Amino acid sequence: MAVPMLAIAFSSCSEGDMDDQSIITVDHVDYTPFDHWLQRNYVAPYNIEFKYRYDDKESDMNYYTIPARYEASVILAHIVKYACIEAYDEVGGINFTRRFFPKMIFTIGEWEYRNNGTFILGTAEGGRKILLSGTNYVEQYMGDANDLNEYYLRTIHHEFTHILNQTKDYPADYKLITGSAYVADSWSEGSLATGFLERGFITNYAQHSDTEDFAEMLSMFVCNSEEQWNKWMEEAGETGAQLINSKLDMVKAYMQTAFNIDIVKLRNAIQRRQKDITAGRVNLTDLTVN
Repeated sequence: MAVPMLAIAFSSCSEGDMDDQSIITVDHVDYTPFDHWLQRNYVAPYNIEFKYRYDDKESDMNYYTIPARYEASVILAHIVKYACIEAYDEVGGINFTRRFFPKMIFTIGEWEYRNNGTFILGTAEGGRKILLSGTNYVEQYMGDANDLNEYYLRTIHHEFTHILNQTKDYPADYKLITGSAYVADSWSEGSLATGFLERGFITNYAQHSDTEDFAEMLSMFVCNSEEQWNKWMEEAGETGAQLINSKLDMVKAYMQTAFNIDIVKLRNAIQRRQKDITAGRVNLTDLTVN
C-alpha cells in the first residue's frame, strides 16, 4: 500500500557497548551515537527499529533508490518520534503504540518515482514495516507544517491506518458511500485530478479505492486544523461535504470502537506537536542518552 504524490521540482562506539536486547543486527559496523539514541528512544520503549542504513533487501527493486543521509535520518527520527509515535502515546496510551505501531521504519534518501508523473512517499507492508522515502529532503521541509505533512507525517498516519485496518477491518458499508466512483490508478489523470472534494473525496488519491480512501480520510483529518477542514467542506459543496462527513463519522466510530482512540483528541495532539517542531521548540539533532 503506497502513498503517491504528484511529482514536483524540487566518533563511533564499539558494537560491544550496545544493549544485548537490541533488535538491530548490523554486522561489522561501528555503532554511532545515533544507534545508541535509537536504542534508548525506539527499541527500548517500543521495540521499533528505525533502520537508516541502506539495505537493498528492504528496498523495492522496481525503483531507483539511494541511501538516506545520516544527518537527515537523525532529524526524521526525532520528528517521527515526537509528532507521531508520542502523539499516539498521549491519546491511546503507550501500550497501544507498543502493540500496533509497526516494528520497522526503513528510510531511503530519494522518492520512488513512477512513470505516470507521481512518486511514492511511503508504503506499509504486512503490518510490520513502514518505508519512508525522500529522507534527504527533510531539512528543507521541517520548518513548515504543511510541507512536513505533505511529505512525511501524513504518510506515516496513512500507512499506520492501513496497519490498523489489517488488524481489525473497518465496516464494509464504508465502501458503499462513494462505491461507484473509485477509479483505481486513474486517480491522477485528466479531470480526476481536480474536483475530487465535490465528488466526496478528501484528496484525489482517495479516489483510488476504499482502502486508500479510508487511510486518506484519517490522515488528512489528524494532520490538518479544524479551520482547514471546514474550508475544504465549503469547497466540497453540500453534496460533497455530506459524503465526506459520512465517511468521517465512520472513521471516528471505527477508531473509537476498535482502538479506543478519539481522533479529535489525536488531531489536537498532532497539531500541537507539529507547531512545536516548526517553531524550533524541539531539538531535532540531540543524541544525548541519559
